[in-house]
Amino acid sequence: MKKVFIVTGEPSGDKLAATVISKLKIVEPNIKYLSVGGRNLKNLGIESIFDQKEITYLGFTSVLLNIFKIKKRIDKTVDEIIKFDPDILFSVDSPDFTLRVAEKVKKINDKIKTIHYVAPQVWIWRKNRVKKIKKFIDHMLLLFFFEKKYFDEENIKNTFVGHPLIEEKINSKNILDDLISKDKKIISIFPGSRKSETHVLLPILIDFIRLMNDGNIIYSFIFHATDENKSFIKDKVIQSRIQNIDVISDEIIKSQTLSNSIFAVSKSGTVSLQICNANIPSIIIYKLSFINFIIFKLLVNVKFAN
Repeated sequence: MKKVFIVTGEPSGDKLAATVISKLKIVEPNIKYLSVGGRNLKNLGIESIFDQKEITYLGFTSVLLNIFKIKKRIDKTVDEIIKFDPDILFSVDSPDFTLRVAEKVKKINDKIKTIHYVAPQVWIWRKNRVKKIKKFIDHMLLLFFFEKKYFDEENIKNTFVGHPLIEEKINSKNILDDLISKDKKIISIFPGSRKSETHVLLPILIDFIRLMNDGNIIYSFIFHATDENKSFIKDKVIQSRIQNIDVISDEIIKSQTLSNSIFAVSKSGTVSLQICNANIPSIIIYKLSFINFIIFKLLVNVKFAN
């Protein structure tokens, strides 16, 4: 029986991995899996060797403060992969975690084929990473066609596969009577999947809602949460005493809600593609600590990034 070990570093990577594996299970059902994953892979019956939350950190300062915990988890992941002895190591996104794991595994057992999904953003910063990556990644799966040239230049095998969110079609235009009344208009809000992001952005978003409500409450604000941060967001909404806010986490309801929205406010990231795909006007927001802002300004090669 063939074996695949899946390594993800955050909820968005877990979702992307699950999209691939769910299709692979149909084509080839006789594969044994083990992972560092989250809820989506778990729903496919794939065990995770530890909780993904233990490696989800945001920004340089947060990573530095938890560097020993992260290193410990990298080493544990490598040990478990070697013991599992997979035919393929399938790493997804979160390059500072997943690619470090892949590099260590390849040094120990170069017979394990390494496939990485979601190329690191070398066009934004640290372009020289490509030269290093070719030593331990056998095949790179690309979200965007323009990425090919960076990996072709170093003769790294790569395939443009596109972004699954762009391929999704949001066809449902059902009126969600339990979420919105006919005299209100929906504004969808995406506060982020990481708890650290939500902690930072939620006060700003609640202030935004207060300003929008000033004088006339005609909007229905709906937070698109993950299962992990839904309770936290609900608690903060209750504390705010704002009445025209709902919090949802069901993926089908979230898609229907977005398609019925007149506007969206979203944390920078993958979800912005989903919003664009639904043709919903939006504002993308993000907030860095002062130290992280200075570091990014010194390192990035582009004026704008999402």
